[in-house]
Amino acid sequence: MDRNYNTSKWPKVASDSDRYWTKGGSAKMDLRRHIRNELNNVKRATERAIDGLSRHELMWRPGPECNSIGLILFHQARLEDAFVQAMIQGKPQIWESEEWYKKLNLPVGDTGSHYTAEQVANFAVPELKDLLAYADAVRTRTLDYLKGMTLEEFDKTISIPRFGDVTVGAMFAFTIVHLAQHAGEISYLRGVQRGMDK
Repeated sequence: MDRNYNTSKWPKVASDSDRYWTKGGSAKMDLRRHIRNELNNVKRATERAIDGLSRHELMWRPGPECNSIGLILFHQARLEDAFVQAMIQGKPQIWESEEWYKKLNLPVGDTGSHYTAEQVANFAVPELKDLLAYADAVRTRTLDYLKGMTLEEFDKTISIPRFGDVTVGAMFAFTIVHLAQHAGEISYLRGVQRGMDK
């Protein structure tokens, strides 16, 4: 069954939606706000799912080839950093430019993806405050870029390994869906450990 969420903390987007349909409303602003709101929704879902978890719970894995919550959190931040900074903008990831790999005590080449079972088992989960600090730094860069985008930039085509030619808008959509899927995994792993609504 669904966890009882406090919907008062959910973003209020009615005004944005109304603005889209009214004369003089800016579609560009609505698109940027929509992406921002969805990124914020995923962040809130993730924060609810990790609230109050112990380090043991963050490191726990339900099986030898399964990810921990800590590894999934790391993967979420690395993915957004790679997608928005490197793939969309063609800039260095802050993982390297701000030396977050040193702060999290992980290899500079760690992409947070495509691990073997052995790598999953040996992943040293960083402290939660450090993981969240990296994720927040990545999100700040994402929102700064988003704020300055023009409508035309969402239609720009970029070439992405494993994806081929895609638009910037499609990459944002994929990023949101991917982050949301992992937020669901984190919520599930919390529930497996704690039971319903705990």
